[in-house]
Amino acid sequence: MKQKIQEKFKALFGEEGVLYASAGRINLIGEHTDYNGGYVFPGAIDCGIMAAIKVNGTPKVKVFSLDYNESAEFGLNEEDVPEKQWARYIFGVCRETIKRGGKVEGFNAVFAGDVPLGAGLSSSAALESCFAFALNDIFGNGIDKFELAKIGQSTEHNYCGVKCGIMDQFASVFGKEGALIRLNCKTLEYKYFPFHPKGYKLVLIDSCVKHELASSAYNKRRASCENAAAAIRKNHPEVEFLSDAKRVWLDEVREQIPEEDFLRAEYVIGEVQRVLDVCDALERDDYETVGEMMYQTHFGLSRLYEVSCEELDFLNKLARKMDVTGSRVMGGGFGGCTINLVKEELYDGFIAAAKEQFAAKFGHAPKIYNVVISDGARKL
Repeated sequence: MKQKIQEKFKALFGEEGVLYASAGRINLIGEHTDYNGGYVFPGAIDCGIMAAIKVNGTPKVKVFSLDYNESAEFGLNEEDVPEKQWARYIFGVCRETIKRGGKVEGFNAVFAGDVPLGAGLSSSAALESCFAFALNDIFGNGIDKFELAKIGQSTEHNYCGVKCGIMDQFASVFGKEGALIRLNCKTLEYKYFPFHPKGYKLVLIDSCVKHELASSAYNKRRASCENAAAAIRKNHPEVEFLSDAKRVWLDEVREQIPEEDFLRAEYVIGEVQRVLDVCDALERDDYETVGEMMYQTHFGLSRLYEVSCEELDFLNKLARKMDVTGSRVMGGGFGGCTINLVKEELYDGFIAAAKEQFAAKFGHAPKIYNVVISDGARKL
């Protein structure tokens, strides 16, 4: 990829650029907890976005996407927003850097990625983080890593129309080889935990389906959680988010809220605890407990939060049947991937069965992505 990017950069701009990279991410556990002020547990992965960049001495940014085989050119003022969606991510990063008092001048760039699109691995966060890190380095802005993650998040909010949490950009900027990050979404405190599962593989099985429900259902579940938190707050004023609540406090308000809201809250309160249990287990290298917590999360997402679907439940049941250590739906749900922790000696058989049985039932094979936990945004 490095070679292709530099060759294209030379062909377009007559010289080589400086190379930067950032990563996609997985989330081992801690799903739908971010907007509830709870913990998430992501890590950067070994595929992402790479870019060659060089200042060009003009007020214009000239960018070429190798993956789309398209170029875009834009100025750096608010009214210069480009039409192409992919270019808006880069424009947004430039604007959000400038809003924070950072210097950005015209530059040339060529970029490419190997994050599978639509698999829930946050290719957009990787793109934002790559350019946020690069511009900060090139122009010597001295913006800290937290703010670089927020630049990516604000780009999504203000230029791409997605009201996302901070997890994806945070993992992409802060990712570290061989470590997962426990992030408290309320306080933004974080801690690295070692992740080196010797004798196991981490693999994503992509169902290649996305059910249309996703965005409206997401908003509805968020409202359910806020409703449950508000009911609990009447008895316990210290509860700012659902993650602050104890399970017994939820039981106190069971008769006062719809059953649906109760089930959503029951899942979230359990999931916040599961993240902590997984962190404890990793410190003892206890991957069996990690796996069991993943299965419990899937059950909660499927039955209590109701964001799974037939395809994902099928993959999860197959994993359980084949003695896979852990398996769950990853991401918002209604399609996408399961993330699986598999003993190496069971891996080949599991993957073969998943491909064959899934295709027999649903008419298409799933995609398989092996995952290695890697470094986040960096200069190469």
